[in-house]
Amino acid sequence: MQLLMFSKMLKNIGGLSIEEAGDYIADLGFDGVDLTVRPGGHVLPEEAGSKLPEAIEILNSKGLSVPMITSNITSADEKYAEEIFKSASECNVQFVKLGYWRYMGFGKLKDQINHVKSDLKGISRLCEEYGITAGLHIHSGDFITSNAALLYLLLREYDPNVLCAYIDPGHMAIEGGLSGWKIGIDILQEYIRIVAVKDFGWFREGDKKWMARVIPLSEGIVPWNEVFKYLKCIGFDGPISLHSEYHNINLKGLIELTKRDLQYLKRVLKSIGFI
Repeated sequence: MQLLMFSKMLKNIGGLSIEEAGDYIADLGFDGVDLTVRPGGHVLPEEAGSKLPEAIEILNSKGLSVPMITSNITSADEKYAEEIFKSASECNVQFVKLGYWRYMGFGKLKDQINHVKSDLKGISRLCEEYGITAGLHIHSGDFITSNAALLYLLLREYDPNVLCAYIDPGHMAIEGGLSGWKIGIDILQEYIRIVAVKDFGWFREGDKKWMARVIPLSEGIVPWNEVFKYLKCIGFDGPISLHSEYHNINLKGLIELTKRDLQYLKRVLKSIGFI
């Protein structure tokens, strides 16, 4: 198991280079980095062949591993998709997080499922060719992968070392805050290879309207002790990516909240014998 920091917010809020981000991530006490390789990310898709090896070399020099990258890929036919897989493989990256398929509205779901299945066939061929596991991330809202049972339908024909579930208990608790997250872990258990960690709270935004916002792990709606108890039961030992996706905050505040979240996460993992 490795504890990673998702590099997204260090780029978005701090505008930090790979070198600068690596220094912060290492100082915080992470094992490695979940590196963005997508438009606006630390590595741009068109530069994956040259810049990804350089980025990983810099991070490795700081004692950080890069077992996974986060991409926007949803089709093997996309420009730069194969280049990203090839470069990731050459850099010994194990996992590539895929992009998202938007839910297009009521009555269109079954056709969309067939479309996504077709996309996944092509992506699975890239995975097999380059020895990469592609992860489908659970994200609440109007996304095909917002629902764990639907994600299982998409994955069940594949070896989990080819296509896997990248679960996100925070998003799962938004969609199923009582037991939906638990049922999701249950149905996906043999496919779970990566876990995202962030937490949410519900806030009133007006009459009959509520909004979920990222808040510290110690204050949110996810029962983390239970989550990791079940993950331990199924033998999970993959990367855990901490998503410090806080907004309306400066770099100093982001680092402080990330430090708090990492300390809390380590306490939870230690309390149930994960570390």
